[in-house]
Amino acid sequence: QVTCIEVVEAYVERIKEVNPLINAVVKDRFEEALQEARQVDRLLAEGPGDEYLEQFPLLGVPITVKEAFSLHGMPNTSGLVSRRNVVAASDATVVSRLKQAGAIPLGVTNCSELCMWYESSNRVYGRTNNPYDLRRIVGGSSGGEGGVLAAACSVVGVGSDIGGSIRMPAFFNGVFGHKPTTGVVPNDGQFPNARGVRTSLLCTGPMCRYAEDLEPVLRVMAGPGVDKLKLNEKVSLEKIKFHCMDHDGGSVFVSPVDKELLEAQKKVVEHLEGELGVQVQRVAIHKMKYSFQIWSATMSSKDGDGQDAQLFTDLLGDHGKPVWPLWELVKWLVGMSSHTLPAIALGLTEKVMKLNPGGNARLVSMGQSLREELSALLGPDGVLLYPSHPTVAPRHHFPICRPFNFAYTAIFNVLGLPVTQCPLGLSREGLPLGIQLVAAPYNDHLTLAVARYLEKAFGGWVLPGKV
Repeated sequence: QVTCIEVVEAYVERIKEVNPLINAVVKDRFEEALQEARQVDRLLAEGPGDEYLEQFPLLGVPITVKEAFSLHGMPNTSGLVSRRNVVAASDATVVSRLKQAGAIPLGVTNCSELCMWYESSNRVYGRTNNPYDLRRIVGGSSGGEGGVLAAACSVVGVGSDIGGSIRMPAFFNGVFGHKPTTGVVPNDGQFPNARGVRTSLLCTGPMCRYAEDLEPVLRVMAGPGVDKLKLNEKVSLEKIKFHCMDHDGGSVFVSPVDKELLEAQKKVVEHLEGELGVQVQRVAIHKMKYSFQIWSATMSSKDGDGQDAQLFTDLLGDHGKPVWPLWELVKWLVGMSSHTLPAIALGLTEKVMKLNPGGNARLVSMGQSLREELSALLGPDGVLLYPSHPTVAPRHHFPICRPFNFAYTAIFNVLGLPVTQCPLGLSREGLPLGIQLVAAPYNDHLTLAVARYLEKAFGGWVLPGKV
């Protein structure tokens, strides 16, 4: 009904309209995108469109890409001042696959410094603001993607997730985000990439406004590995064994779950039971209380070959001069550091983690036993409902006061489970609510099917400013 050039022009205009407020797109490629849109229109004018759509399933679809991924000709700094002049000479594997499927990248979006914090702010591009309330965070590290999708500036986003970096921004911005089963979608071509034990935690996945878009994009991203995900299996929702957990059991490090989020989760349970006739089983998994400690210990543990985890302070230096966190803190206090406070704080805590190797080993072992427990509970047909975060999108800088709240998403990186973050309408303050849908490894098709169902029941994405 519309030409590709009309679609791309509409998104370009939308970005120009709202980006000055949200600062999500940090570098655009509008001229190239418009040129690529004209090529698509020429191609479709020449002959049968159906053949092209089989060959190019995302033909002409405008997308955006987290700046941590290589996108040819675009910056690839990950918010690190020392990489300010780095420009990608090639495409990350997933970006290349999306382009080969016909997608048209509009530009790259903001992230937190080195993708290791849940507020997207850095010394290269500044801070990204939440489209529902500019005083609030978009989350991190794929925060620019969350904001740009919520503000209707893009159709599909490329995100990555080592502790919730797809799901937190998707939650705070009221969109869908999927962390696939670990090891299926390639992580190549992003900075920093995972090394050692962290390769089992890092996942690359899609972020979208509409639940139905997750699956086709995931298929393209996964490439030859897609068969492992059973996406062709028909899902009968009535046969899914649903489990529900309201909170992590009361970790001392993490905020209690907001009342409104608990209410939203209760409504989901009531809807599933009332409409599908299923019985949602309440569970209390004791080890979830130690989610932050398990994630933190796993991140700093040696891999199977005895290789040490890469030090965050080494990444901050990016092969240049070593970074001394204590000295950076002194510089930060007088406005002289080129690093953000969260990055400096992470560098300091990294040193502390090294002081208790025995305790860390016990926590890593607890994570392994939790993986077995949850995989057995969920089995081939189970889905767990679990909060995406203890609070709705907090105000800027608040994460510094509650640095461990990301534990609600991070634990599933350790466990390697597929998780879909699903929006559930808006709070009384007009901020997005949501829930995580979790399945056993390689059962991504179950969480995606439930997300599509809940979108119909609860309305999915809501345009900011509409209510």
